[in-house]
Amino acid sequence: MGYDSYLTISAPSQGLFKDRKSRFIGLAFPISNEDSFKKILKELRKKYNDASHYCYAYILGLQRNKFHSGDDGEPANTAGVQILRQINSKQLTNVLVVVVRYFGGIKLGLHGLINAYRTASLEALNNAEIITEFEKSHFKICFKYPQMNIVMNLLKKYNAEIIKQNFELACSIEVKIQKCSEMEFIKSLTRTGGIKLEPVNLKNGIT
Repeated sequence: MGYDSYLTISAPSQGLFKDRKSRFIGLAFPISNEDSFKKILKELRKKYNDASHYCYAYILGLQRNKFHSGDDGEPANTAGVQILRQINSKQLTNVLVVVVRYFGGIKLGLHGLINAYRTASLEALNNAEIITEFEKSHFKICFKYPQMNIVMNLLKKYNAEIIKQNFELACSIEVKIQKCSEMEFIKSLTRTGGIKLEPVNLKNGIT
């Protein structure tokens, strides 16, 4: 892996594990920050509103140094830590895994819970497409309509990812550019007078 590259998943995925009438639904998501995690967990609590537990773990950042896990009332170290270990085993980042449990009426014991949460989360990750991504810088570009062709040609040249755009008399585009190309991209763009570049800062994760 390069200094600015990392492994993550391309899209949400799901896995399922059953044991003694309990169901464990593993749900994996690509996320970019803690706000994404909070939003997804809130949505899952609504979608699976009759479940007994919503245990989770996530890892964020290029260095994989921001992580958190939660047991949601299950015995300590039987759920969240097990999920976190599965994300770690694949060297992933910017990934959230939630395991939703439906209690079947029979207690599984500590070993049974560890196996269930470990397996459900691993199933979700095994069903995901793992991709290599690159650290990117996030910018808002402001320019006048006659400068449209200049800006669009540069975005194409540097393989910029367009996030949001507004084309009026005063135009703006939000883009992501691979961080290793950032300085060259800025120089090329600002050679043309009247084009303004503003960084867009996101909390945590990798832009």
